[in-house]
Amino acid sequence: MKKILYISDLDGTLLNKSQEITSFTKEIINNLTSKKSNGIYFTVATARTLDTVLHILDGVKLNAPAILLNGVSIYDTITRKYEKIETINKTCLTDIFKTLADFGVSGFVYTLENGDIAHYYENLDTEIRKAFHDDRSGKYGRIYTKVRSFSELCDKNKKIVYFSTCDDHAVLSPVYEKLRADTRLRIEFYRDIYHEKFWYLEICSAAASKYNAVMFLKKTYNFDQIVAFGDNLNDLPLFRAADECYAVENAKAELKEKATAIIESNTNDGVAKWLEKNVLPFYLS
Repeated sequence: MKKILYISDLDGTLLNKSQEITSFTKEIINNLTSKKSNGIYFTVATARTLDTVLHILDGVKLNAPAILLNGVSIYDTITRKYEKIETINKTCLTDIFKTLADFGVSGFVYTLENGDIAHYYENLDTEIRKAFHDDRSGKYGRIYTKVRSFSELCDKNKKIVYFSTCDDHAVLSPVYEKLRADTRLRIEFYRDIYHEKFWYLEICSAAASKYNAVMFLKKTYNFDQIVAFGDNLNDLPLFRAADECYAVENAKAELKEKATAIIESNTNDGVAKWLEKNVLPFYLS
């Protein structure tokens, strides 16, 4: 029997428009992962961090490590340990923070400390960043620490793994254009699916990607096949790593072009319905 990993993006794919997983989807996933001998594994690959993923997927039984922060880290929900984390080279950080300062942009820095992820910020001087901070701290209990300057974190030799900010396209686009040519980095720049005017700029090591993370899982756990689900541009690396890839109906056109097929939208439990039709009957009989 083939050992198959089904791996889904969260926002816009597995989650509904309220950023929640439906009871139907939860039931389908748990039915798939309940039998250890059927060769079926399910996990997620997301831009989110561990705290939000554990909150959103409470009661969902993942039986393979989750890919977080778009591939920066891989976390085993069973052993409750990070299996792999990619850090940003210190020389890169100097260039990143100088560029941010030159364009008057700030955001949030994520560091690896004592085997966990810590979060820092310089200021909350825009409505968008304050909304992001308040959502993550209020809804998920994330703790943010204020610093005078991100350069302090470099001076303290913190292991920085990720930078993220959200703002208008016009504000972040020059930063993206300045840094995108740096081959030491991977930069994601995309529109927020929940807020039409919000854009995200995310920076991490070039070694961190959904593609590399999937390849790590495939090799480490000897998966014979990878089947992926996604909706946004940051899922293109995930699709590239998969043997089969399915775009939800609400996905970006660029992703649909790369997909094996188009399935129902996230608001119609598209991933779960596909699993119910194409996987469940063959492995739970």
